[in-house]
This record gives sequence, structure tokens and C-alpha cells, in this order.
Amino acid sequence: MAIDKRKVVYQIYPKSFKDTTGSGTGDLNGVTENLSYLKELGIDMIWLNPFYPSPQRDNGYDVADYTAVNPDFGTMADFEAMIARGKELGIDFMLDMVLNHCSTEHEWFQKALAGDQYYQNFFILRDEPTDWLSKFGGNAWAPFGDTGKYYLHLFDVTQADLNWRNPNVREELFKVVKFWQDKGVKGFRFDVINLIGKDEVLEDCPINDGKPAYTDRPITHNYLHELNQASFGQDDSFMTVGEMSATTVENCILYTAPEREELSMAFNFHHLKVDYQDGQKWTIMDFDFDALRTLFHTWGEGMSKGNGWNALFYNNHDQPRALNRFVDVDHFRNEGATMLAASIHLSRGTPYIYMGEEIGMIDPDFDSMADYVDVESLNAYQIMLDDGKTPEEAFAIIKAKSRDNSRTPMQWDASPNAGFTTGIPWLKAGKSYKDINVAKEKEGIIFKFYQDLIKLRKELPIIAEGDYQAAFSAHDKVYAFERFLDQDKLLVLNNFFTEEVTLELPPPYHNGQVLISNYEVSPVSDSLTLKPYQTLAILAGK
Repeated sequence: MAIDKRKVVYQIYPKSFKDTTGSGTGDLNGVTENLSYLKELGIDMIWLNPFYPSPQRDNGYDVADYTAVNPDFGTMADFEAMIARGKELGIDFMLDMVLNHCSTEHEWFQKALAGDQYYQNFFILRDEPTDWLSKFGGNAWAPFGDTGKYYLHLFDVTQADLNWRNPNVREELFKVVKFWQDKGVKGFRFDVINLIGKDEVLEDCPINDGKPAYTDRPITHNYLHELNQASFGQDDSFMTVGEMSATTVENCILYTAPEREELSMAFNFHHLKVDYQDGQKWTIMDFDFDALRTLFHTWGEGMSKGNGWNALFYNNHDQPRALNRFVDVDHFRNEGATMLAASIHLSRGTPYIYMGEEIGMIDPDFDSMADYVDVESLNAYQIMLDDGKTPEEAFAIIKAKSRDNSRTPMQWDASPNAGFTTGIPWLKAGKSYKDINVAKEKEGIIFKFYQDLIKLRKELPIIAEGDYQAAFSAHDKVYAFERFLDQDKLLVLNNFFTEEVTLELPPPYHNGQVLISNYEVSPVSDSLTLKPYQTLAILAGK
């Protein structure tokens, strides 16, 4: 399963991308209408977050029907038209597969509740709950009707974990994957897929809220190989990515090494926890650059040596905007946005762009809790109040860390609601939309820089295929790495701070060729000074 490593993926959160009906909710036709914009950007594939029928307790990650389109997003005919238009433009689609759990409104769970033994075996039911905690707060077990049993929900109480140890469950889920494959989909993103292999005997696990008892269990690899062979593994051009929760380099090598026939690549999130005080998300602290740099090097070198493949990203629908986390956005938005982009697009792995990232979108700067709708944020706010924080303290943390920060409507223009809808948006637009929007930024620095990065990946094999090695690994302000392919060498330098930094370059790069920079640059000699948030890529001289 050799994937095309030149490809770049663009993530769309359909609910917030473009509304064509005035309902206030984005839809599939809104995607279709804007494919030419994404063609201009240069991307190859679109990852769509879930658009299946769902009660929307977790914004569509609580799936009530895996093989249908939620009427809020359109019809199956709209979906097919979107796929067809994408093919005309050379853009493929990757769908989100939420196979660890389903909504309690799903037919399977409802039949189980009604007493159907066959479907009760689709879920993880126990007479006595363990001490595991839900990732959304509280106990991970809930009463299963009035049966006296409990069902496992690692996420919201309405998201019941599926029992992958039951071959009938696996068969049904493989059918789901095949259904969409037959519709012309060319990629899948598998949600929290490294949690599907729970132990057969479930026991208390006070360590880390119970995570070691269900994360990266060896049987997960068996399941993924089985899934691969039953569906997408027959198509060499297919692209798959696993979202890996609390994972390790060693496991991600196993998940993604081509000869193992599991997945094409893996997402990990360790680098997005470097602003978690004591490892806790709902806290405020400046990001730890040393930790960020070390994680990038550990994963970059580890996956390179083990022939695994990373999915590279800073932004997605579950994260605050990276610009607010890693950059002095008030003074260096353009420089910071382009530096962050280069630091992953020139690295080893497949880069993902989250909608709005290519125009430098920032967090919405909401005024009160009334502006937030995300279930995780609402739960966290209440838990913080219960723990003694003042409403002001709790709100400040939500404002910094809420998933809604990235789910605000795409900012198309300076008209009301950022040009996203003529109705009332399901989530308010960010305050910045009059200044930061597609109409304005398409002529700006950030969009053009993303276009240039995407072109470089397609033109230069060293970027797409080269190995990864840390450079200047002890520097306290610069994240730098080298790429190697045959006799070629590339050095990428990224200044993560507002202060200038002077570096002595290794001899191969003296008089090297500058491939790209977000500042005007002079010819390269034996040393250079990086300006605030400067990124610079130098190809070694022959």
C-alpha cells in the first residue's frame, strides 16, 4: 500500500463551511460550490467530518445511521454530485469513519435495549462498572436501561462503544466502509481507532483514568489488518489515516508501515498538549517550546527510521486555532501563520490544512458561555465551577481551549455572518471576519505561501520522500530539521519567537539555494539571522 506522498489534504467541517439554504448549517452543496477555490489552493483530497444522521450530541461523532446523509447537510444525490465535481477537478474525498462507538439512537443500540440478545452483543455490557473515566468527564459507564447492566461509553453518555471482539460487529462495520468506497470515496479517516481493542476482561485501572486498559492494545492491529483486507486494501491509490489517542511512536510505526497492511498514516496529538499545565487540558499556560521541538524530533526521526508515516497538522475541529496558541497573533499573524505552515509542509509526512488555516483564521473571541455549544466545553465549565473556580476563571479557560474555537463559520467575506449563511448560524462567526476572510486573504501573503508550499511538495521528491533528521536540536528558539534523499539535503529553519536569532550553518548549506522563506532573504553564507517567526528552507549546494 504505497501512498502518494506528494498529496496534501484539506479538512472541512461541513457544518461550518458554507450554507447554501439559509438554514444556518453548512451543507454538502456548500462544499461543491467552493471546490474551485480549493483547486486554486492546490490540495488533492478533502477530509469531511461526519455528515451522517445524528442527534448531534457530539457534532456528528454520535452516528445514528452510517450509510445515509443527514438531511441538514443535503441528500445522497448532493453527495454524489459533490464526488463527481471533485473528480472533474482532480480532488478526491476522505470520509470520517466513527467506528469505535455509535449513537444510542442507532438501530443497533435500540434493538439491544429492547432485549435483542444478538444486538446486545454489539456493545460492551457488564454487571459491574470499572473505575474508568469518560474522556468528556464523569464515569465511562451508564445504566443499560433497566437491565441492571452497564454499557461502556468512553465519550458522551449517548455514544456507546462497539464490541469489536464480536465478529458480527466487525462484519457490519466493514460493510459500512465498503458502502462509501463503492460511492467513489478515495480515503478514510478513522476516529479514535486505537481504542477499538478493549481487553476481553475489563478491570479497574486507576492509572491515567483507565486509558492503559483500552489504548493501543495488540489486538487493534489485528482488527485494522482485517479491515484493510476486507475493503480499501485492494486499492493501492486509497489513503487512510487513523486518529490515535494517547499513542506511541512504536505503535504508529506498526499501524502505518506499508508491509503490515493496516493504515497509510497516523495522527497523534502529543504536540498539541504542550500548553497543558500538568497534562491537563482545561488550564492556561504558555506553550512549552522545548517539549514541542522534542516531540517533533522524536516522532520525525522515529517514524522515519521505522518506515512509518505521520499525518502532519496543527489545526483541526477539536483544537483551538494554532495561531492563538503558538504565535504573537496581534503583531505577527502573517509571519506566524506562514512559519507554522512551513514547519509541517516541509517535514516528512502528509500535511493537513484545516479550513480557514490557509487564510490565517484565529479564535473567535466570544463574549460569554452563551456563545458556546460544544458538549465537552459545557461539561468542562460546570466541572471547573464545581471544583471552585470563579465563572471568570472558568470562562477564560474555555475561551482558550474550547473545540468551538475552530468550529466557527468559515470566513468567506466581510458581509454579515462572514458570508457563511443568510440565516442565523448554528455557531456565531468569529469577531475577526471583517478583516480576515477569503475575499481579502486570497490576495494576501498566507494563502499564496500555502500555494507555494503545496507546489514544492509536488515538485521536489526530497520534500515528499526524504528522511528526517533533527537539526539545532538544543536551540531554545528554533525548530529545525534536515531532509535527506539520495545525494540531496534540505535544511528547514523555523523561529518560533519574536526575537531575532543568529545561526551558524553547517558547511553543506553555505551558498545553498533558498527554496522558500516568509521574509526577503539575502544570499546564504556561513551564518544567517532569522527574523521573528521566520521560516527558511535551504537546499544544499551540489
